[in-house]
Parts: sequence; structure tokens; C-alpha cells
Amino acid sequence: MKTQVRVFLVLFLLVVLLLPALSLAKAKKYEIALVVKISGIPWFNRMEEGVKQAAKELGVNAYQLGPSDADPAQQVKIIEDLIAKGVDAICVVPNDAKALEPVFEKAREKGIVIITHESPGQKGGDWDVETIDNVKFGQVNFEKLAELMGGEGEFAVFVGGLTVPLHNFWADVGLNYVAEKYPKMKLVTERIPCGESVELSYQRTLELITAYPNLKGIVGFGSLGPIGAAQAIRERGLQGKIFVVGTVLPAHAAPFLMQGLISHGFLWDPKDAGYAQIYIAKAILDGKQIKPGFEVPGLGKATIEGNVIKFDAIIDITAENALSYGF
Repeated sequence: MKTQVRVFLVLFLLVVLLLPALSLAKAKKYEIALVVKISGIPWFNRMEEGVKQAAKELGVNAYQLGPSDADPAQQVKIIEDLIAKGVDAICVVPNDAKALEPVFEKAREKGIVIITHESPGQKGGDWDVETIDNVKFGQVNFEKLAELMGGEGEFAVFVGGLTVPLHNFWADVGLNYVAEKYPKMKLVTERIPCGESVELSYQRTLELITAYPNLKGIVGFGSLGPIGAAQAIRERGLQGKIFVVGTVLPAHAAPFLMQGLISHGFLWDPKDAGYAQIYIAKAILDGKQIKPGFEVPGLGKATIEGNVIKFDAIIDITAENALSYGF
């Protein structure tokens, strides 16, 4: 009997001592996937660095996936596969906010946390994470173009796709801003969906130059749009006659900035965005409350607007500083 009591006490002590370790091990088993718009391009390669950093620092199984091109249907399929796999959280940079609503609903029915990025107002998600003030971001791009164009003349707008939420929001904000402040600036055609492809933006720029010989400016949303535009402008010898501003990766755009083929860039660090999405997903899985002042390392304290977690980390990219950012 005494032996049995001793065995029981030993087992009891082992359980008490091991419980914290078991709880920690359980916490480290969170599986969090980030689904981006398209795999293999510099922007999302940089974002993946943040995902890997978060996985290492937070002790979670976090990784990045994406379709081979910016196809909403492919993105939906990847998310459906993750739901079937039973991951704990899915973070998404949407190609088409509307197309994702049904699959997000399926995920939440399974208890999967849904975080989006670049999609404020997204239906079906739990939280959206923004590392910039999106109204301000849309305005500064068009204000810079207006400054370069002298407040008048013809211009065009590139977006990654007509269904990409934030690109079109920035375009809406910026075009309204121009209409109010610079009535002598003229948009020559509807916004052009080519900003996720160097080749496509290059071709569209050549077409614009032919169709609108007085073109003076291009705002490019989608990190490859300004690059393709710059290549076309170089080919046609129009440096200094057509101004290009928009979202670019600093190191990628540096040669074009230094040659005056891209005039100015605005951005945030995609690495920060990747890290923040994983960090916030884990916080929610841990049962932490998301409220004003919630802090993410490297980004500081957030403001909360509805279900949008917002930081303000816009960076200015010029020929002088492009190589100083390290990405």
C-alpha cells in the first residue's frame, strides 16, 4: 500500500512539474499560413522574411504560400487546402476581396482565425492589418506626381488588378485628391491592371506613349508597375518627360531612381507586414485582447478602427536613400 502511495505521489509530482512544459509545447504547435497574391516576386519574397522571423521568435509553425500568378481562383484553392489541413490561422493578402468571402466563412466555421493585409473593409475576416495610413498613402503618391508635373497635364494610373482592394482604394483617394486640388491634371484612361508584372506594365506604358503623346506622368500601385514603366520610358528616350511614382522595393528600384526613370517611391517594409500578421494571429490564438495601444515589435503601438489594426510606417524612397533601407 505504501508503495502504491509513493508511486501515486511521484506521478502526481511529475504531472505538476510537466504541466507548464506541456502547455508551452502546445502553444508552440500553432500552424499559421500566410497566403500572398503571387509567389516569387521581390515584394513577397521580402514579406516572407518577416514570416520566417516571426516563426523563429514566436515558436510557431508559420510559412508563406501563394499562387503562380495573381489569380483569385488559385488563391481560394490554396485557402481551401489549408482549411482541410486544419491550420490554426490563415493570413491573406487578397487578390479579390469579394471572391474570398465564402472561403473565409468556411474557415471561421472551423474555428480558424482569419487575418488580412491590404484589405480594410474585408468581409469574412477577423482582423485586417495595415502598416500605413491608407488615405495618407494614396494622397502622397498623387501629390508627388502633381508636384513633378507642375500641377497640370495628362497622367495614367496602374494597379495590380481591378479587384485588388488597397490598390484601388489608393487610386480612388488619389484621383479624388487630384480632382479637388489639381483640376488641370487629366486622367487619360481608366486605371490599368498591370502593376504585378514588369512585362505587362512595360507593354502598357508603350501603348500609353503611342496613344497619348502628351503623357506626363504615371502613378504605379503594385511593386512591378513602376519598374516596367521605367523600362519603357528608357527605351523611348523619354527620361525627364514622363514622371513615374508609386510603390517600389527600394533596392529593386534604385537603378531606375538613379537614372531618373522613376522619380519617387513610397512604401512600407513588407517584412514588417509579414511579421505583424503572424504576431497578431498568434496573439489572438493565445486569447489576447486586441485593443488601442496593442503593440507589435518594430512597428510600435496600433490604432484600432473597427476591425482594422493600423500602424503608420510609410517610407519615402529616393535616388539618394534607396540603397540605405537594406531591401
